[in-house]
Amino acid sequence: MATDEPNVRIGDVSHSTFAIGSHAHAESHHGTGGPPDAAAEELLKAVRELRADLTRVRADERTRELDAELADTDDEISRTGTVGESRLQRLRRLLADSEALVSLLASAGAVAGAVAGLLGM
Repeated sequence: MATDEPNVRIGDVSHSTFAIGSHAHAESHHGTGGPPDAAAEELLKAVRELRADLTRVRADERTRELDAELADTDDEISRTGTVGESRLQRLRRLLADSEALVSLLASAGAVAGAVAGLLGM
């Protein structure tokens, strides 16, 4: 055995993601927050209800875009316990663009109300 082999020392790796080797792949799925606060929990519930209701209407480009943003919102709240202001602004814009849909589905109104509350409007 050679005496000039490299030494590797790994210290504390808690809350870390790393991979070793030529074909290694690492993904981090650590949440950065705790459980959602009451406002985020209310939005999460409304988002899920609206997504379920969207399956009952004929899909078009706007409903698909809204559904994708709702899915991302669900994921963000589920992972972090909160939702960023930029996402809230996008949701607000998409809901405004889908005003006819919002007036048709009560769940869309619930999402719009929860977004407005989180934005302090």
